[in-house]
Amino acid sequence: MHLGIVLAVFPLIFFGELPDKTMFASLLLASRGRPLAVWVGGALAFVVHVVIAVSVGIGLFHLLPHRAVDGFVAALFALGAVLAFRDTEEDEERFSEAVIDETIPRVRQVALTAFVVIFVAEWGDLTQVLTANLAVRYHSPLSVGLGAAAALLSVSAIATFSGRQLVRILPGMLLRRITGAACSVLAVVALVATIRG
Repeated sequence: MHLGIVLAVFPLIFFGELPDKTMFASLLLASRGRPLAVWVGGALAFVVHVVIAVSVGIGLFHLLPHRAVDGFVAALFALGAVLAFRDTEEDEERFSEAVIDETIPRVRQVALTAFVVIFVAEWGDLTQVLTANLAVRYHSPLSVGLGAAAALLSVSAIATFSGRQLVRILPGMLLRRITGAACSVLAVVALVATIRG
């Protein structure tokens, strides 16, 4: 494990997930059920997605030639930038209103509902793409996985335990723009590596 990679991955995934639809879903679920149960269900879904994303990233690294991997990394970072700039607060509000059932009576049902909602919502999400991409970039699946999982679990904890206050303080579109700008810079760096490679 490389602590430097964990620390490099954490902020990118953290800020990418912070204004995401799954954060709003966690916030809504926690407001209608038990926050700890929502966090546990969501955390399990995030961990499964991190394992999938890192596995896909490492699999691509072993299958493709080095120059193709660099080109693929550049394309994924560019895709991440597009996804970050494209998502809007209206999309998140529509998603939040659509997913939640009015009654969530039991702890197990709350955790299961949170798991299913987060698991489905994360497919093809910005942070899943970034996690796969970072696994390819750094060639360290454990470090990338730990950094990504720590970031996702942190955002989930913030959403379930103090999400309403956070949404008032930090505008989601600002965080999306910061994530998009970071992905754009990383796409250019990866493209330069591909050209020089």
